[in-house]
Amino acid sequence: MAKSRLIILLVLCLNQAIAQDQNDITQFNSALNKFLNVRDLCISENGSEAFFTIQSPLQDISQIAFIQKKGNEWTEPELMSFSSSYMDLEPFLSHDGKRLFFVSNRPLDDLSKEKKDFDIWYVERGGSDQEWSMPKNIGAPINSGLNEFYPSLSKNNNLYFTLESPNGLGKDDIYFSRWENGSYSTPQLLDKNINTPGYEFNAFISKEEDFILFSRYNEEDGLGSGDIYISVKDDRGNWEKARNVGAPINTKYMEYCPFYHEGDQTLYFTSRRNELSPKLFNSVSEFQEYMYESNNGLSKIYMTQLKIKGITKE
Repeated sequence: MAKSRLIILLVLCLNQAIAQDQNDITQFNSALNKFLNVRDLCISENGSEAFFTIQSPLQDISQIAFIQKKGNEWTEPELMSFSSSYMDLEPFLSHDGKRLFFVSNRPLDDLSKEKKDFDIWYVERGGSDQEWSMPKNIGAPINSGLNEFYPSLSKNNNLYFTLESPNGLGKDDIYFSRWENGSYSTPQLLDKNINTPGYEFNAFISKEEDFILFSRYNEEDGLGSGDIYISVKDDRGNWEKARNVGAPINTKYMEYCPFYHEGDQTLYFTSRRNELSPKLFNSVSEFQEYMYESNNGLSKIYMTQLKIKGITKE
């Protein structure tokens, strides 16, 4: 009897990703080099909008900015309308483009000036040509007295996020919550094929929840301080043991914040890779230009083509 079987074409050979050399890793947008630290990219399904985090040198000031594609060019970055003096970061746009999730330590209401722990928030709009609403805290059971980070949604609105909890398997762990009858269920810890006694964070979930990309920190099989890993679901719907996606996506530096655009099979991620080396400079402006380019050891956004999955029948 014929059955559908999900074939995950990871294009990983001995843990080496499809990109064969560093030249296959390109900068997302050189205009973002004006920011010292830029991370957490997400892109709309039609590719016309991009949202990302911009931060100060010590990452203690954090705001969300956006750009729009006009023709074949991206517009100049602008701050989101809900920006405040508090930290906003890690945007994720819902698949219908009508809800933008993000993380913030802003107070729960305008009457309070005291910073909260990091929670997941969202804003809404009727369409891409309409204004965003005021921020809304997603509330319990997702948010708690602990820190919640990096929201990511499947097509059916199931929510995956990072939680710092003493009840987890490690320091940071990845949880998910089902969207049921218009509300979120109690978050569940992903199993030991994903989470470990170490750090798992910044998870991206695919539309159909058939693969997940996330970061691990200082793992034995890692290439650097932080690496991107992938796990896929088997025929029974269980997560397989996560694998390091390998070089050249991962380096001896920090790679994190994965986002995968399934439409054009592009992986976007943040890296602190550094390729600067001593050289002779002819002017201060030349020095400044060199220091502000990509691959300078600060958080920058990169992209690469990466074939992850296909569906076959047998």
